[in-house]
Amino acid sequence: MSDQNTDTALEQKSSRTILDSILDSALHELNRERSGLLLSGLSAGLDIGFGPLMMAVVLTLSPGGYGDLGTELLLASVYSVGFIFVILGRSELFTEHTMLAVIPVLDGQASLGQLGRLWGLVYVGNLLGGLCFTLLAVLLTPGLGVVEPAAFEEIALKLVSHDLQWLFVGGIFAGWLMGLLAWLITAAQETTGRLLLVLIVTGTIGMLHLPHSIAGNVEVLFGLFSSPAITVTDYLSFLALATVGNAVGGGIFVAALKYGHVVRGAS
Repeated sequence: MSDQNTDTALEQKSSRTILDSILDSALHELNRERSGLLLSGLSAGLDIGFGPLMMAVVLTLSPGGYGDLGTELLLASVYSVGFIFVILGRSELFTEHTMLAVIPVLDGQASLGQLGRLWGLVYVGNLLGGLCFTLLAVLLTPGLGVVEPAAFEEIALKLVSHDLQWLFVGGIFAGWLMGLLAWLITAAQETTGRLLLVLIVTGTIGMLHLPHSIAGNVEVLFGLFSSPAITVTDYLSFLALATVGNAVGGGIFVAALKYGHVVRGAS
């Protein structure tokens, strides 16, 4: 019985340590200067675009396509590239903060106004960065001979051809996974472990074709700028539903539940 109590105490202490680390990190971000948050968000929006771009390269060069197991696995792997650059590079990604920045609000150490300020600045920076990256990619990469415009259209159609309900529910799952990744990254001690976690979690998002509002921003803009099959309405519908779904998934299914079980478990 004493061994079981000891194991439980150690588990609770470990969870509490993770929560405290998230609180410290999130409070620091909530109090950063506006310009710093916006520039960091811009950097993340630019960097994350390399994942969708690599997907376009794979679709151009691979004899297979969507539905082929080997191609799907390769697409999911290269989809993770942008997330590796962003998360290990410590840039600000909106979908991480759907979980991280909510924790101080739940703990009473930050206000909803502070949360909205952080979300707004990071989100705008992410979208602007993605827009700049997409313009460069669509204009320059076809001339290099590694990407065909049809690949950009194919990537975008994979996201916008679904029902609106799917976009919202899929967005919840994507936000859930990103919130879980932020929690696990905080728990991991080594860079190698963090790299593996990013590959597993974001590769899962890529394999399931879940709508991630920031990476998906680049994916759908690819199609919008290169094909008449993608309309502005398609883009705005995707962005709105994916964003709300991501916020619900990270804020409720990870932040609220993780915070609740740690605090109540320690009381």
